[in-house]
Amino acid sequence: MLDKYTYLDNASITRLDEKVLEEMKKYFFDDYAIPTSESGYSMGIESREALDNSRDIIAKALGASKEELIFTSGNTESSNMALKGTLMAWVQRKKRGKKIETNIEEPIKNHIIISKIEDFSVLNTAKSLEKQGFQVKYLDVDADGLVDLEDLKNSITTETSLVSIQHANQEIGTIQDIEAIGNICKEKNVLFHIDATHSFTRIPLDVEKIPVDLISISAHTLHGPAGIGGLYIRKGTPILKWMDGGFQEFNRRGGTENIPGAVGFAKAVQLITENENNRLLKMRDHLIDRILNEIPKTILNGHRKKRSPQNVNITFEFVEGESITLHLDMRGFAVSTGSACFSRSLDPSHVILGIGGDPERAHGSIRLTLGRFNTMEEIDAVADALVTVVENLRKISPLGMKK
Repeated sequence: MLDKYTYLDNASITRLDEKVLEEMKKYFFDDYAIPTSESGYSMGIESREALDNSRDIIAKALGASKEELIFTSGNTESSNMALKGTLMAWVQRKKRGKKIETNIEEPIKNHIIISKIEDFSVLNTAKSLEKQGFQVKYLDVDADGLVDLEDLKNSITTETSLVSIQHANQEIGTIQDIEAIGNICKEKNVLFHIDATHSFTRIPLDVEKIPVDLISISAHTLHGPAGIGGLYIRKGTPILKWMDGGFQEFNRRGGTENIPGAVGFAKAVQLITENENNRLLKMRDHLIDRILNEIPKTILNGHRKKRSPQNVNITFEFVEGESITLHLDMRGFAVSTGSACFSRSLDPSHVILGIGGDPERAHGSIRLTLGRFNTMEEIDAVADALVTVVENLRKISPLGMKK
């Protein structure tokens, strides 16, 4: 076992902060009861207060009220609920035969729009909806991963019920202009959902300023606990109850509340600071500059400036990302790749393909994502390792020999 191991895959999951764990402990061992009303027993009241306080902290970080946030098990559940819940609400309304004020039957709202580079929580939810008979428009993106606003505007029809575009991409870090997208959706009278798993608390997001109806968030990318997330639902947004059972989460999601998780999520949100985000941004830019300047035949994937502060995604020509990942692991660095073995799929990264890359470019890419516990010394160390590893692999690469 290596004496030192540097973790640079923080977009997948982050190390739990000790301060978060300390905040959570009480609700595992002391106030572990399920939340009760004010007329219940004291331990249950303590749990209720902890849940309400946590909800308030997280909602305020979005500029929302606590009544507009429900807790979920994470981003995947949140995005499933956002897409399926809103569409099912329309189906239920349609079955009841409701009509608009002019007494003209409403158009069939069976159409949604997403980008081709969404995370699987949205992408595969959309594919599932297609199998159920809904129509899905997959928007192209440019070479940087940005949605074309005119294309979006022209894709919205009278049948469109919802647009779902992520805030920051999970692989290449590109930040979308969600304010402009939100204004288009508002003008066209369609719902707007964003996946903010890789941007919440890292990039400013205020629902009082941005016309967004639904936001998926998660604690596992913020040095909080895994298995807890949230869905912001703007007041008045039609959405069907997601999980049947009890009357928890304002009767929108049944199931016993995860009090330690909610408390940990709130504490994780409180610990994020502007100084930390600026430090991540400086390390990100330093790593990008070193790689591009010191290793020839490299491509930065994603927008150079409109990019989440923790994301670096590079394609190294003539070598496999899988090989780079394994060699870095032997040297004590954890990174991820779009290569088939590591993505658990036979397909290359749909994100790299979506920005115009070919399978070779996708398989030659690695993603390094930074977190609170990384240092500039570690950034220089992984850059040094990459220079050596890529040079050595290219010497024996049949891909390089053919060029």
